[in-house]
Amino acid sequence: MEDGILEIKIQMNGMSGRVNRNLIYPNHMASMLGSSVVILTGAGISAESGVSTFRDNDGLWEEHRIEDVATPHAWESNPELVWHFYQTRRRQLLEVKPNPAHYALSKLEDGVKEFTLITQNVDDLHERGGSSNVIHMHGRLRTLRCEVSKKYEERMEEEDLQNDFLFCTCCAEPNRVRPDIVWFGEMPMHLEEIYEAIERCDYFMVIGSSGHVYPAAGLVNVAHSCGAKTILVNFEPPANAFAFDEIHLGKAGEILPDLVNSWLE
Repeated sequence: MEDGILEIKIQMNGMSGRVNRNLIYPNHMASMLGSSVVILTGAGISAESGVSTFRDNDGLWEEHRIEDVATPHAWESNPELVWHFYQTRRRQLLEVKPNPAHYALSKLEDGVKEFTLITQNVDDLHERGGSSNVIHMHGRLRTLRCEVSKKYEERMEEEDLQNDFLFCTCCAEPNRVRPDIVWFGEMPMHLEEIYEAIERCDYFMVIGSSGHVYPAAGLVNVAHSCGAKTILVNFEPPANAFAFDEIHLGKAGEILPDLVNSWLE
């Protein structure tokens, strides 16, 4: 190890290589003051707040197959199961709180020139942690979408969190609403806005991502091609670890606050 860099040998997809794990030495960090910063967060940052991760090691999502609760076909064939599944997840929002990583990102937003936070997560922990410019590319649990008009509305009152189907307030004759979530086979939201932010950023950082879900996993390549410095903060090397210029391994809630402090010096 030299100059604060610990080399880690990793192997994935039949290929082996080495990535650098940058230990936290604030004096060696470049300042982000006056810069444009884009963040992409995945399930890992929410998991540290107690939110169930996207899927378990056995391929199940809270004991359900992905195909049974997270596809348009599932909604068509068994809407009761899908609705109950997401209503349970919506109720769980009331049980979790932001962790130090969420608050650190809010501090970073306040300290840089331009800041965009893109999240694959459907919870509201970034907003509750103080971040304001948040793009939910996979939808939000707090909102529900009319099946006819496609308009969404925030519905988080007690009567909105029961297991009975809900109906919209946007149509003259109310229609059933669905979870405002991007399911497998559907196009992620706000892609044009996301690409525009990445194309003009100086720093692109990924936090808590597996690197498996596209197009999110490919955004680091877009940033790199546009000249941005790419940074990873992750518990372990993701599938796309080789795409990053700088890697910090550990729990985001434990290491991100110190990193942000060093980047704002």
